[in-house]
Amino acid sequence: MFLTPEQTALIPIYREKWQQIGLSVKPIDRQQAAAAINTAYNLIDLPEPEIIFCDSPLDALLKIQPLSSQGQLWLEDASAIRDKIHNEVYNSLRKQLPRELENHIYSQLYNPLHDRLVNQLHHHVRDEAYDRLEHKLRERFMIFFLKMTSNNNFIVSELSACHGSWVDFCISVLNLKCDRSLYTLFESLTKNCGLIYPYAKKCFVCDRPQKIDFGSTGLLHAEGKPAVEFVDKFSVYCYRGVRLPETYGRVAPESWQAQWLLTEKNAELRRVLIQAICYERICQELQALELDSWQEYTLLKIDSDVDIEPIHLLKMTCPSTGKIHVLRVPPGVRSAKEAISWVNWEIDPEEFQVQT
Repeated sequence: MFLTPEQTALIPIYREKWQQIGLSVKPIDRQQAAAAINTAYNLIDLPEPEIIFCDSPLDALLKIQPLSSQGQLWLEDASAIRDKIHNEVYNSLRKQLPRELENHIYSQLYNPLHDRLVNQLHHHVRDEAYDRLEHKLRERFMIFFLKMTSNNNFIVSELSACHGSWVDFCISVLNLKCDRSLYTLFESLTKNCGLIYPYAKKCFVCDRPQKIDFGSTGLLHAEGKPAVEFVDKFSVYCYRGVRLPETYGRVAPESWQAQWLLTEKNAELRRVLIQAICYERICQELQALELDSWQEYTLLKIDSDVDIEPIHLLKMTCPSTGKIHVLRVPPGVRSAKEAISWVNWEIDPEEFQVQT
């Protein structure tokens, strides 16, 4: 079984359709969300729950936490909803697909969406919410609470949108068979709900973000403002796909301070700071030490614990314009000539003239 050219041409359309669903910033329709939740509970023979709408995932966790500490939710998760709907829909379709075709459809639909919707959006929002909550809870209870709100007992709308792309394609384009009532419920939950925490008697349903910003590279990115923001102002700051603490994120990158490198312990955040601040400013603000010079070149060292390895830099001054360029060189480099040679693929600096 192979895709026809006409079927192949429809893949981007279904990918874009479900990406828009997964990245929607429209407030959820609470009436439609409640109807979908009640139908899902009826499906697994549970009575309709008390539905608690939450402005953000952090809002949901803050509402779940006191109930869980009182033992009201322990062993009461209703994750069978996800298992019943998702697994039966997915499995019924997979059985009808040759493995090679299944892998191809996954690679064209599910995988690209997963990178953006789950690896970027959901994971950053989840981690930020847990980090905020961790400051409020004792370590021992935080471990207990994480078990209660782990991936095993919540429904991630972004992940459902990833699956929706290939499921919809298989049903609508390939005409594969599945339980249409289950698929309709799956589609309704995905389109009308944000993150869902289903428990036996209570169901917490999160609203969507009101703002999501991706940079040109497809990574969450915003400068001096949140990349993701919910109606209750719970926010996630990101720079080129890396989650930032608010102290950095609310400041425009051109105003970031090299001094932050001296106290930042996270290696990934130090890398982002170095990338944004640039070595020219780092040299100036951290007062780089001169190790050696040759003609218009100077070998410098940042005499601070800024990065995992010592930072050695080659400073190059254009003799005609006075413009300065700075490149990082390996810490083992001991002379300006050696640094020039390394930058120029081991060509001896005596063999070429300074380009102006």
